Order: sequence, then C-alpha cells, then structure tokens
Amino acid sequence: MTSPGLVVADDLTGASDTGHEFAARGLRTLVVTVESAADDAATGSDVLVVDTDSRYASPETAAAAVDRAISAHDHDFVYKKVDSTLRGNLVPEVDAALAATGADLALVAPASPRNGRTTVEGYHLVDGVLVTDTDAGSDPDAPVETPHLPTRFAASAHPVVRLPIDRVAAGPETVEAALADWAADGPVVVAADASHERHLETLAAAAARVDAAVVYVGSAGLARYVETPPSRGGGPRPVPHRDRSVLCVVGSTSPVTREQLADLPEPALVPLDLAAAVDAPAEASTAAAAACATRLDHEGLAVLASAPDADAPDRALAAGRDRGLDGATVRARVAEALGGTVERLWADDPPESLFVTGGAVAADVFATLGAVGVDLSGEAVEEGIPLGRVAGGVADGTPVVTKAGAFGGPGAIRKCAARLGGRDEFS
Repeated sequence: MTSPGLVVADDLTGASDTGHEFAARGLRTLVVTVESAADDAATGSDVLVVDTDSRYASPETAAAAVDRAISAHDHDFVYKKVDSTLRGNLVPEVDAALAATGADLALVAPASPRNGRTTVEGYHLVDGVLVTDTDAGSDPDAPVETPHLPTRFAASAHPVVRLPIDRVAAGPETVEAALADWAADGPVVVAADASHERHLETLAAAAARVDAAVVYVGSAGLARYVETPPSRGGGPRPVPHRDRSVLCVVGSTSPVTREQLADLPEPALVPLDLAAAVDAPAEASTAAAAACATRLDHEGLAVLASAPDADAPDRALAAGRDRGLDGATVRARVAEALGGTVERLWADDPPESLFVTGGAVAADVFATLGAVGVDLSGEAVEEGIPLGRVAGGVADGTPVVTKAGAFGGPGAIRKCAARLGGRDEFS
C-alpha cells in the first residue's frame, strides 16, 4: 500500500485551499490541526495535510513543527505549503523540510496566477502590485520586507538559485535539465518564476521527471499540478445540498473581507463589541452568542465579525492602550471572544454549518470545538475556497468552509453561506 502524500502548511485556511487541489482530483484529503491525530488520519487518506499553525511562531518553533510533521510517518511526496504573499517563516520551514526529507532540492514557486499571485524576474506580485506594497507588507506581526523571491530566501542554509521565466517557458525538458544540474551539488533552493498556470504545470512535470529528490514549496497553485499516485479508494465525501442554518465567523481584517461583509444581508450581521472583548472576552462572547442565536433562529444566518469596518482594528488597539495592553494581547483577547462565542453556541443549540475566514481565527475556532481538522469534499465554492466537513470534536461531520481573508470576489462570503445553507441566496 502506498503512503499518503504529505502537505505541511503554516495556517489552517492555506492548508485547506492547498489540500483542495488534491481532493478535487478525487484523492481523499484530510487536513489535520492536531499533530497527534496525524498518524491515525494517515491510514485512511491519500493526502494528509498538517497545519503546524506556525506562521507567526518563532523561527525555531516553526522549524521544529515542520520537522515533526515530516518525521511522524512515511509519505509518497512532501509539499511545503507557503503563503502566497510570502508571509511567515519561509526560510526556517523550508530548510527544515529539506533536512527532514534529505531532499536534493526545494522547488519554490509561491505563484498562483488564478488568484493574481505571480513571480516575474524574481519579483513576487499580487494583482500586478509588488507584494510589499500590499497588506502583506504592513502585516502587524511580521511584515514582508522584500518582494524579491531569491532575496526572501537569502538567509537559507543552502545556496539559492533563480529559475527565470524564459527557462520555465521553454518547457519541462529545459527545467528538468536545470534542476538536475543544481541538484547534483544540493541541497539547493530553487526560486522559480511563474506568471501563468502553464508555468506551474511545467515546473511540476519537470520535478516529477528529474532524477533527484524534490520538496515542493508553493501555495495552492503549484499543488494543482503535482503528480500523485491514484486514489487508494473511496475518494472525497461530498456535502449534499440541503437546508441548514449557517454560522459565519469573520476574523479577517483584510479589505477584501470587508467588501465581502458589505454584500451580506445586514440583519444577519453581529459586530463583536471590541471594547468589551478587550476588557472581558468571556462577557463579550456571551453577548455575541445570544445575538447570533437570535439571528440563526430568525434568519438562518448569523455573521459574527470582529472587523466589520476599516476603523475596527484601531478601535480595538485603542481599547487595549486604555487598559495598558499591547497589540498582541488585544488580538489574542478578540480571538478568545470569537472562540468563546462559538463554544457557547455549540453548547446550547449548535448551528448546522460553519464558515470561518482568517487563518488564525479558524485554528482557534477548531480548537474550541475540539476538532482535529477538515475532511475535504473536493468541491470549491470559489477559487481557493474549499468545502468540507469538520473532523472530530463536538461539531464532527458539520459542513464547513474555510477562507483566507484576502481570497474571493465581493460576493464570496454570501456564496459560501448560500452553499452551506442549501439555498440559492440569502436575502
């Protein structure tokens, strides 16, 4: 029996959207957020996706988490999922993946052209804008300081080489030859240009053919083309269309998410009381849970949002300063209030489906529910927004959608709620 493929991601929403690329090809794909669940989960999966929740961890902690995930069990291939805007502990995590696998090279291609992420002449862009000029460049916890992919990896323990767009465009044979030359003196980090889906397809094909051990490093884009063994049977479990109540937990502060919130029916919105959340998270979650329960009962939809407007993060920080709290503590208390709201709802009258956006918030919500992860269905509501079921805990089997904050069009959350609720539309 073949071993499952292994994807190691640094946050939950990224783990899910990358895992979806394998589930969509008919492979049973399970995302796990609890490391202890990985061994048991692997026995029934074609692809196991481990969320190390390490994007904002210390470099040492992040590297150790990657090493544990890879060393825990056998695997057919290793895919190190990284953020498509280059946030996080890219260098220590990729170096750890190379060490844990003993691979000859890491093929690094974070581009996802379908989602507007491209790498040209070594520079990484989002919708044609240098990544450092986007929200990622002003990330409050770890801003991206360079858009140049080889420079982003300059601190690696291994040589870093750039695979330019003209060589990628020349086809798999040309790329295979280049990879073979570099791998001969490996380990080496290969930073690849890609501005079109066919470039990612070429990279994956060349990596599959080269006579060298390769660790794939990318966002969901490259995962779409990684060659895998056929399914061992069963395939993904679908989520049938039927009427359900829908709880949406919106913890992302992305402008994209705010635009998506504005497209939702106003009666369903439950803005979290930020001052109360910063001061007393348990009390804030009690009030929010009561408001959500009312909306679920009357509308079939409740949308709990911590940042419904552009000024919300500043209001939360101001409330923290008044109480002598730093930004990290403020964000932790807001997350605690969101998680506490979910816990109270599931204890009293559980919603029948769940939507979560914001990777850190999604991880907190799953921990609150005692879930081990997401069993992906192979269906996506929109590009990069997968549908699945909660695996384990008090919400086991509940249909769920997780979404990265910056993903999706203006109506993405509304579409997700409609799909989960088995409706044409929420009005």
